[in-house]
Amino acid sequence: MILVAGSANLDFVVRAHHIPGPGETVLGRSFETFPGGKGANQAIACARAGGAPTRFLAAMGEDAFADPIEESLRQAQVNLSIVRIPNLPTGTAFICVSDDAENAITVAPGANLSLGPEHLPDLAGVTHLLMQLEIPLSTVAAYSNAARQQGVVVVLNAAPMQELPADLLERIDVLVINEGELAALSGVHTSVAESLERIAVPTAVVTLGARGCCMRHEGQFLLQPGFVVEPVDTTAAGDTFCGSLVAALSTGADMPQAMRQACAASALACTRLGAQTSIPDAAEVTEFLNRQPPADPAAISALQTYCGLPSTTHY
Repeated sequence: MILVAGSANLDFVVRAHHIPGPGETVLGRSFETFPGGKGANQAIACARAGGAPTRFLAAMGEDAFADPIEESLRQAQVNLSIVRIPNLPTGTAFICVSDDAENAITVAPGANLSLGPEHLPDLAGVTHLLMQLEIPLSTVAAYSNAARQQGVVVVLNAAPMQELPADLLERIDVLVINEGELAALSGVHTSVAESLERIAVPTAVVTLGARGCCMRHEGQFLLQPGFVVEPVDTTAAGDTFCGSLVAALSTGADMPQAMRQACAASALACTRLGAQTSIPDAAEVTEFLNRQPPADPAAISALQTYCGLPSTTHY
């Protein structure tokens, strides 16, 4: 069983020609609402794309915004542990998606910031704890400490990025970040490989968008080139990667297998609009992988070069 502890938001999404700059007003073409939030997205990715038994712990308000989020989670067969916070709204996110599939997101956390250490359920039967940083850092620290004491694998997606204390990093088994978060956390702005070397966790993986991902694991670097798709919306692509990665690990996959599955699920998520609505199911991921050609040596070489790695790197 995977326990995902994190945020739940209702996403308000506008599609426009481009993302507005400071002081700019842009006319959008369409508006829709979607269930989202990094925690909820990753829980659905664990259960739907990864096919793993998953429980989700979150704080929500006593408002109508919570209803579509909970329904989406139930449809994905995620078990729910919802903490109701009176007098605070369920979290919301305001997202602009451009024609080139990029997005800009502003989050109003609402009830998410009320999820506390006292809300952690019994960890009996839990093998992996997956968290993000849209809930209080003190809660993340308390949960990671409790999980480590009970032998649960702790996975942190350090997004949105903030400074992480050393004692928290000591309790993280797997850290998942993007390139911007990697630079901020490592303090190094040279190569991806050098930056990963600076992070004091057993396993660190950086997502590289369409290029794929790079992992430092047990003293080795592992690479997974990205899969070619026609992107529509990159919202929740990173969340899909995180949930799929943890689901694969929880069901016995090794790290290269888990990276490949996570990259495939993330690529498919980019071909659809919305957060949770874009996350594929496990059968789609398997079918997509079965259609892929063998790894392209040129793509691997390009990824090695981009990450600052020698040609002897495993993939």
